Amino acid sequence: MQITNSILERMKHLSELNRPRIIGIDGLSGAGKTTITETIIKELTNAAYEVAVIHIDDLIVERAKRYNTGHPEWYEYYSLQWDVQEIKEKLLEAVYKEFSHLNLKYYDKENDRCYMKSINLEQCNVLLIEGIFLQRKDWKKFFDFMIYLDCPENIRYKRVLQRDAYIGNMSERLEKYKRRYWIAEEYYLQEENPIENADIVINSEIY
Repeated sequence: MQITNSILERMKHLSELNRPRIIGIDGLSGAGKTTITETIIKELTNAAYEVAVIHIDDLIVERAKRYNTGHPEWYEYYSLQWDVQEIKEKLLEAVYKEFSHLNLKYYDKENDRCYMKSINLEQCNVLLIEGIFLQRKDWKKFFDFMIYLDCPENIRYKRVLQRDAYIGNMSERLEKYKRRYWIAEEYYLQEENPIENADIVINSEIY
């Protein structure tokens, strides 16, 4: 796969690092991030790399911290859905400091609570971080290689509306995406210009 070859080529220039190489897989909702991540994991593993994976959606905070806060819903999603500073310190900076283990708060959706989870990096030489908004200004400088999945808006919208049945019926899903998610995504595109700043942009229409 061309994308994995590009990653491997880039990592040749990072051979002197004593920490895992941090690779980001960025993209808006419905862009196909999970599918491509699985492919990259398989191909890097076949190339004899020890890969650890973190899905940024596993690190969101409890509902009370991100709903009914008095802020617009799009702001709650972009700025409050994750503890941006904690992820910077406990994940990204910790890798740079060559910690052998990461101690991160993972979200338990069923019980709406967070619990601590340890990620072992002792044998890891590639850390894949997959999720939305990875190139926000607080995080983007820590990534050694950034992949952005660019997918036509109409395809992404169709995917998420069909996928997220937990929100309610189709009308309820559409209204929530209009109020909360899509405005935040437009803000991200305008504020951080992730397409221009990524190392590789992939048309992920097929994923």
